[in-house]
Amino acid sequence: MTADTCKKNILVMGVGNTLMQDDGIGSHVIESLLQSPDTPQGVDLVDGGTIGLALLPQIENADAVIIVDASELNEEPGTLRLLRNEEIDQQLSGKKRTVHEVALLDLFSAAGIRGRMPGERVLIAIQPGCTEWGVDLTPAVKAALPGACNAVRQLVIEWQATEQAA
Repeated sequence: MTADTCKKNILVMGVGNTLMQDDGIGSHVIESLLQSPDTPQGVDLVDGGTIGLALLPQIENADAVIIVDASELNEEPGTLRLLRNEEIDQQLSGKKRTVHEVALLDLFSAAGIRGRMPGERVLIAIQPGCTEWGVDLTPAVKAALPGACNAVRQLVIEWQATEQAA
């Protein structure tokens, strides 16, 4: 096997509606990562928008996936929390604040039913302040943007280091 055939397929997907203020934080993170020279190479960066089952092949083909999304954490706006594997399922099975939280749960459920769930899953959840009509993030959520980008970078570096050690 060559190094390329052993390489872990890492998907980073930002989700949300950029017309609903803080709900679009995932898309803003992807945009920032695409523009940054510090973003690790060898990673698929996808703006999943308000997602749908059309994204199922990308989820199923990933060895590891990072989702960035606004999520109800019952915390102050801009609070960032990393949820791993089953913690994601617990978070998504509770009260939904956005339609795409339901769609994300459906994507993971469909991948699981088909036996193609990524081995590693992380949700970078950010507490929104406002999800009303508007294209700008609230100040608190905008301030969380660099932390979310750094969390993505650290996870990718961690996973790539694990892959190289194997």
